[in-house]
Amino acid sequence: MKKRKIMGLIVTMSLVSAGCSSSQAPAPVGGNEAQSQFQGQMSSADSTAFAPNPGALGNGMYFESYGTNSFVSTTDDRLSTFAVDVDTGAYSVMRNYISRGSLPPESAVRLEEFINYFPLAYEPPKTGSFAIYTDAAPSPFSPGNEVVRIGIKGKEIAALERKPANLVFVIDISGSMNQENRLGLVKQSLSVLVNQLTEGDRVGIVVYGSNGRRLLEPTSVQDKGKILASLDYLIPEGSTNAEEGLQLGYAMAAESFLNGGINRVILCSDGVANVGETRASALLERIDNYASDGILLSTFGFGMGNYNDTLMEQLADKGDGVYAYIDSFSEARRVFTEALTGTLQTIAKDAKIQVEFDPKQVAEYRLLGYENRDVADQDFRNDRVDGGEIGGGHSVTALYEVKPRGDLSHDLGKVRFRYQNADTGKTEEIEKTIGPISSKPAPELLFLCAVAQYAEILRGSPWVQNGSLESVLEVAQPVAKGEEQLEFIKLVKNALALRGR
Repeated sequence: MKKRKIMGLIVTMSLVSAGCSSSQAPAPVGGNEAQSQFQGQMSSADSTAFAPNPGALGNGMYFESYGTNSFVSTTDDRLSTFAVDVDTGAYSVMRNYISRGSLPPESAVRLEEFINYFPLAYEPPKTGSFAIYTDAAPSPFSPGNEVVRIGIKGKEIAALERKPANLVFVIDISGSMNQENRLGLVKQSLSVLVNQLTEGDRVGIVVYGSNGRRLLEPTSVQDKGKILASLDYLIPEGSTNAEEGLQLGYAMAAESFLNGGINRVILCSDGVANVGETRASALLERIDNYASDGILLSTFGFGMGNYNDTLMEQLADKGDGVYAYIDSFSEARRVFTEALTGTLQTIAKDAKIQVEFDPKQVAEYRLLGYENRDVADQDFRNDRVDGGEIGGGHSVTALYEVKPRGDLSHDLGKVRFRYQNADTGKTEEIEKTIGPISSKPAPELLFLCAVAQYAEILRGSPWVQNGSLESVLEVAQPVAKGEEQLEFIKLVKNALALRGR
């Protein structure tokens, strides 16, 4: 799009209170040896803060709303361009809210993270790194409109073919992590990850409360017992110096850098930062520099009541990693067992999608979600403009609602996918035609439409003012299959009961 058209752009700041434990942290172990880009000059004019604010309204949760995409006339702009996103954190956050008997705030809903949560039946590419899938069908919720699906599927990487990994766990052990056994779930989750690692992998551990410290120097997984014992040792303490924890984590990863391997910092936290540098832009700039040097950052969120979703999502975005929210041990198993290779090994960097609609066939279109991933059309082939990252075997899905023009029997347009091959460093681009609208939607597309409608209702989208959760169930129930999809049905039913109170 030439200029993103978004309705209702707002910022919801429900910041956590500064209620972390004030107990003194043990003396840092090796922390003063590390020097990093985090120690550079920081502008005092930077007012973008993620620190706790005792005077803020709300229940201690921090989310940001990016508005809702509007319809765009193809006469004005036939191109729609955005960076890919494989994060799933918003879906797990929603599930945690509903399991606790309340609906999520509208600003907590990122629609693309809802539809990308579900494994889909995309076949991996026969050649190359990626395949594009498209289909289109009548909208089950907006009579007269159509839904277009764009799917990107990355090549599978067998566990034995995965590159060796140099991982540094940066673990928040501040007082807030004592609530609801958050730290206990962190230890369980990372133990699952460690038990999936193989020969050639190594793990280092940095912890931070009031101070950061190096708890475990990079250790081969052949000494798995030592790594697991270090995790088991952790207890909550002190305030939250996320800056120093990340500084030490990146320094450790740089010291043990694996040429030709996976180099990744894994942050486990509730996102609350109240000691040291707490301004988002200062942290994000330094993380961006490390990503350019080949050290990526993935973030895994834990906890409710005082949780900073915005910071955790933006850290992963700048760190060229993924963001997931761990609300249960079963979610930890899903992320660190079933999707481990894709979680660790990136196969595409700076990935962008551009859809070109044929004005003769499509009068207007609206991209569902991806509001904070907008890319100017002219920057699609500008490789200096940041895109998203995709791991091995991962898929990305985007849905468009379109208002058709013509007899519906012709191709609707083209989709282009551009990315930097993580192995070769070369930029590659593929494209595919979007075929005619089918009169009979695929069951999988119907289910995704229901998920998107559910997200639209939860986030108060102006485009579904007459939408209902009952209609979501009517569409989703007949086609739902598999554990994740059947769980979705239960969540919608629970949400319906909560709305009826």
